[in-house]
Amino acid sequence: MPGGRLSDQDRRHIASGLGEGLGYAEIARRLGRPTSTISREVARNGGPEGYRADHAREAAGRRARRRRPAPPPELPVADGAGGRDPEAVRAFVERFAALMVQTGLPRMAARVLACLYTTDSGALTPAELVKRLRVSPASVSKAIGYLAALEVIRRERGARRGERYVIDDDVWERAWMASARSNAMWADAAREGAEIFGAISPAGARLDRAGRFFARLSDDMAGGPTGAAVGDALTVLAALVHASTPLSVQQLATALDWPADRVTSALHDAERYADVIDPVALRRTADGACTITARLDRLTTTQREALDGCCLRTPASSTL
Repeated sequence: MPGGRLSDQDRRHIASGLGEGLGYAEIARRLGRPTSTISREVARNGGPEGYRADHAREAAGRRARRRRPAPPPELPVADGAGGRDPEAVRAFVERFAALMVQTGLPRMAARVLACLYTTDSGALTPAELVKRLRVSPASVSKAIGYLAALEVIRRERGARRGERYVIDDDVWERAWMASARSNAMWADAAREGAEIFGAISPAGARLDRAGRFFARLSDDMAGGPTGAAVGDALTVLAALVHASTPLSVQQLATALDWPADRVTSALHDAERYADVIDPVALRRTADGACTITARLDRLTTTQREALDGCCLRTPASSTL
């Protein structure tokens, strides 16, 4: 077939044709092959003068072996595995890495983390990881960068000025706190967006809900707000209710006899712990002053309009 590999018989015909002085095109026509196939075969096996069918067959076999894909790399057995069943250890490490992949970790990062976590020393050099995982140094470096950004591993200078990667016993606690900080950043960004779009608008309300969700998630992961933080936030809110007018940070600091930074922290906590101060919310005016309002998402548009209408009407009499 024109697209198939050359057989031993094809190579003998090529050698015979070259011996007869035939050109590549004529040999190709007789074999039903493209001329380029014949010219490449001859060129990489000694040329027209040095072509030998048996030598060409052996060279083709060597090339085929080099092209044959290597077996998939196996995860290493943990070091210090005296008395352990190597197959059981290897199977567990593979399942451990697969579970990490299912939870969203990139495959190479999962393999590196599983390798480190199941190594008794808890530390390996780049060369050791390359050897154990049978991958390129670049693959290990990229995975290490990803894991270091998640704060689940750390780098330290080893012997002979080399670097090694370490996984500590508190890796999951540190990863948990890093996730809590990420949720806090999401909460801050969503609250900022809610202020920009306005809490009444659909986009603003959506961002406000997202901000409260991530703030609650961050607080839960970090152990929740402290009593002092909640107390200061509620005191500032009480001051704003009593004043019934927007106040600046400096005005609140003067009235409460607090340092300005304590007022700033209390205002930040009042915004952050939205569920604690529910059903009211802290709002900032265009000039940066603070005031307190009802949380708009507690009322529907119809309910707000009805209440606004009640406020506009002056009742002739009041009955308790």
